Amino acid sequence: MFCSSSEEVAPVYLQVAQELGQALAERNLTLVYGGCHVGTMGVVARSVHRFGGTVVGVIPAALRDRGLAYVSADELIVTSGLRERKAEMEARADAFVVLPGGVGTLEEALEILAQKTVGAHQKPMVFVNTRGFYDALVGMFESWIEQRFARPAHRELYRVAPDVAHAVGYLDGLRPAGGRK
Repeated sequence: MFCSSSEEVAPVYLQVAQELGQALAERNLTLVYGGCHVGTMGVVARSVHRFGGTVVGVIPAALRDRGLAYVSADELIVTSGLRERKAEMEARADAFVVLPGGVGTLEEALEILAQKTVGAHQKPMVFVNTRGFYDALVGMFESWIEQRFARPAHRELYRVAPDVAHAVGYLDGLRPAGGRK
């Protein structure tokens, strides 16, 4: 999961993070995320735990050293930097959920999407489009297709969901009933 470490976001984004954490725990899905205790990152991790789920945090040493690690994670992996963090998260994840976020969230999501375009993985990816947050990004993706920087088939590399219920519904449809994908 990719999302924000900002403590300044509107309450609606914190609520969405809480809903996602609950939904993951209720489905017995392990959260693999950026390992911070702040922002929507912290909210989703605490929510997973509150509802009995498992949390794997992957955090660069520099962020851990600044006191940002979610030390209650069931497993906390400390990496040398952001590149190693992304590789570890990609290797451990079965799917990618992208909540609203800033530069880091976008960079991580676009790298996963780029990896998917070249066939490095086939893992599902879904953007949770709370309050139309990702409308401009999806518009840019469409512009790439219209101007032939990307193929129309690239639309199938990701999904856009209006809320957590639709995002997890999409993922539920990809996973065998009763088991972890």
